[in-house]
Amino acid sequence: MKRGLSCPCGNRIARPSARPISLKSWDPNLARKVIRNLLRKGWLTRLIGGRYMFLPPEHGPENLGENNVLALASAVVEPSYVGWWAAASFHGLTTQKPMAIAVATLRQVPSRTIEGAEIRFVKVAKRKFFGFSRYNVYGRQVQLSTAAKTVVDCVDRPDLAGGPAEVTRIVYGAKREVDPHELTDIAIKMKSTALLQRFGFLIDLAGWEFPADARQLVRSAIGKSSRSTFGHDKRHEHDIGYVADWGLFVNATRGDLLADVPRLRNT
Repeated sequence: MKRGLSCPCGNRIARPSARPISLKSWDPNLARKVIRNLLRKGWLTRLIGGRYMFLPPEHGPENLGENNVLALASAVVEPSYVGWWAAASFHGLTTQKPMAIAVATLRQVPSRTIEGAEIRFVKVAKRKFFGFSRYNVYGRQVQLSTAAKTVVDCVDRPDLAGGPAEVTRIVYGAKREVDPHELTDIAIKMKSTALLQRFGFLIDLAGWEFPADARQLVRSAIGKSSRSTFGHDKRHEHDIGYVADWGLFVNATRGDLLADVPRLRNT
């Protein structure tokens, strides 16, 4: 039983792989009784504001783990997708596991704790709300950002991806997984100069053999007088400093940024 339900009492029971089924023809008292019974038996979990998800017996509560939390997180708000650090972990771009799941949405939604996991909903601009697909996560269909979009999203919002050092690790981890031209197209489509400056710097730092044409596209999309920063709020001694190629002030040392990249941290 993986179907979604909505009832006249204002509740909706969702599943991550299909649209909810309307129960408006049900008697409200009966609908409430069904929901209470499903909650009591552990076949239903509460998501947000009267919205629920089925947990059928074959995927009972005792089997809930991190991957199921991704399914729960992606089902709370429509449209939405799980992104940033959690998506990077799912795609194998990092071995780190996030403490909270960040979900991209088009509207403001308060953070929630669901099944013991912190879910943070992040409102993004419409121009950035793309690059996601459905993935099978232990039998559930979960909407996540693609590997390429995940990399770009993490560069765009390091605060949602574990910070500058972890973002460097994610960019490095994508070297063998993501097509550089696809990355370039996505980065430019985001229409953010600061993102492009960080992106260009990080592909250099991570040792990407980036195609000359893709690299030139990124540089051409950055205004000559544009300046931005990456790293700490303030500059410290021994920080990398200004990187003229990308118009970027890097308030971090090379060692700090490469601390979690084993093959590069000692070079």
